[in-house]
Amino acid sequence: MTKYLALLQNAINELLAQKLRTFLTMLGMIFGVGSVIAMLNIGEGAENEALKLIDSMGVNNIIVNAKTYEKAQLSEIREESLGLNMGDVKAAMATLPFVEGYSASKNVDIYDTYSDYNKSQAQTLGVTVSYFSNANMQLAAGRFLNQDDDNQLAQLAVLGADAARELFPGADFTPKKMLGEYVKVNHVWLQVVGILEPPAGTKNEFQGVQIGGDRYRIFVPLSVSVQKFASDILASELDSIKLNIAKGTDPVVAAKAIDNLIKLRHGGLDDYMLIIPAALLEQQKQTQQIFNIVMACVAGISLLVGGIGIMNIMLANVMERTKEIGLLRAVGATQEDIRQQFLAESFAISVLGGMLGIVFGLALSEIIGSYSGWAVSWSIPAIFLSLSICMIVGVGFGVFPAIKASKLSPIDALHSD
Repeated sequence: MTKYLALLQNAINELLAQKLRTFLTMLGMIFGVGSVIAMLNIGEGAENEALKLIDSMGVNNIIVNAKTYEKAQLSEIREESLGLNMGDVKAAMATLPFVEGYSASKNVDIYDTYSDYNKSQAQTLGVTVSYFSNANMQLAAGRFLNQDDDNQLAQLAVLGADAARELFPGADFTPKKMLGEYVKVNHVWLQVVGILEPPAGTKNEFQGVQIGGDRYRIFVPLSVSVQKFASDILASELDSIKLNIAKGTDPVVAAKAIDNLIKLRHGGLDDYMLIIPAALLEQQKQTQQIFNIVMACVAGISLLVGGIGIMNIMLANVMERTKEIGLLRAVGATQEDIRQQFLAESFAISVLGGMLGIVFGLALSEIIGSYSGWAVSWSIPAIFLSLSICMIVGVGFGVFPAIKASKLSPIDALHSD
């Protein structure tokens, strides 16, 4: 161990004697490792963000959303179809054995929303009691809506985190202090019984599909949204249905069966849209895989260039230190000693370049994330993998110069100019 530490110390001293040349040689390694780390950090962040979004949708769910139409077109459609309604849910539960549960929601047409403290543009949504568990929502204070609330047409509300903060601004209003306060939506007063935790992630869109924005919503019982708020007579009873699929069921096959059932009930019309979260997740993984392959190729080229740079500088060192090599051989150094010395220098360059590359990669990923709005997650395995690859490339490209140096004839080396 002492011998190898001495070799490494000598190698560092040699490199420090040519600081600018050493730094320029390390640039390839710095950019290569930095690219790998930035790529993996951004990829890891994107994957985590996707998993959070899918978690809010439910990977074992099939979502059915009502389509929007112009009024004239909607009049024609209503002659054949009533649109999404609770009958569709009951039919799916009764006839499709893989459907284990559901939640449903209805958008409220709002023109005015305010509390005693502020106004808001938050969307109001009527929901079934299972909506919150299906979306994996968590409470910051209070409770969720329950079946009694729905049965009794209770004028109660659960507020998303951003909606609550807008309606009740100021540091004095903690989630607990918001409970029991009142919010007026259109002409209906609603008492606040729950405040939601901010959902994981910051995006409301996944693979081009709008998936929510629950942090800026006011949730009321579905019966209240239907019976106490005015709506277009041609509008469908429900705007969205989420059907829970049994584990082990192929979501694509399940979606096909659900599609056939609803289409049959809607007179063969496509006045709804199916969303399969599991399929979206698979699409995201494929997109991410292509991104990773492209970025890995770019990073690999950078590392290759860095390796060639190391070989160049080591070959130049061999030429410049020919007399030194001859002198070392003359005083008893073996070919193995010479090889180890030059390999130690290659190793030192690659390690130093790799460490600087790690710093560069972490900074680069944060800068990219900051300007693009992409999620970034630091990956410790990625850092170790990048540094390991860098060391392998550096030592690998240093083998040929080391062998060439060790095979120099001592007499010829001492007589060289």
